[in-house]
Amino acid sequence: MHKFIYDKKRVSSFCDAVFSIAMTLLVLEIDVPSVETIYKKDFLVILSDRIPNFIGFFVSFMVIAIYWVSHLRIFRYVKEITEKIIWLNIALLLSVVFLPFSTAIYVIDFFGTAPFVFYCCNLIVLGLLNYLLVREIIKKGIGYKDMTPTIGKWLKFRALNAVVIWSLAAILAPLLPITARVIFVLIFIVQLLGDKYFKKKINPILIEKE
Repeated sequence: MHKFIYDKKRVSSFCDAVFSIAMTLLVLEIDVPSVETIYKKDFLVILSDRIPNFIGFFVSFMVIAIYWVSHLRIFRYVKEITEKIIWLNIALLLSVVFLPFSTAIYVIDFFGTAPFVFYCCNLIVLGLLNYLLVREIIKKGIGYKDMTPTIGKWLKFRALNAVVIWSLAAILAPLLPITARVIFVLIFIVQLLGDKYFKKKINPILIEKE
């Protein structure tokens, strides 16, 4: 049976478009006040009423940005687009475009447990799909364009980092709601520490290419 080879450039361009559209849609969830509201209420009060929307927008925007950067990073190791990579990629994009909806649900009841856990579940699924995609590309790409087992472990660590942190946030939500909502900051801290650890094990030249 003839093996069909997908065009890597078309797949990458399509993914970039989906990521950018999802990031843009997030801002639509911030309610724009009417002219009457602006005249009737103090402007600072209007803005303060939308603080949950701004927080949701910022967090989700940064989350999508992180996964877009991860996508750019890992796709440089793709030798050829297989059927499995195509469908893992589509599943990943499905979770990305669902994020504006889960963000909207979350900010409607900012301190509600169920909406926040629902939001975390979207991010956990997104993280797991990203990990599966990273793992599949690593498996196909060892020895290609400087891909080494150690770099593979580093990329897997980066992919699992967010899954663990958002899972922890979902678990803490009923008990420590404030902590659960700010714990995502650990994603950046743990990633920074992990990067320092792996940089000691990987050729500095390869790190610079990353």
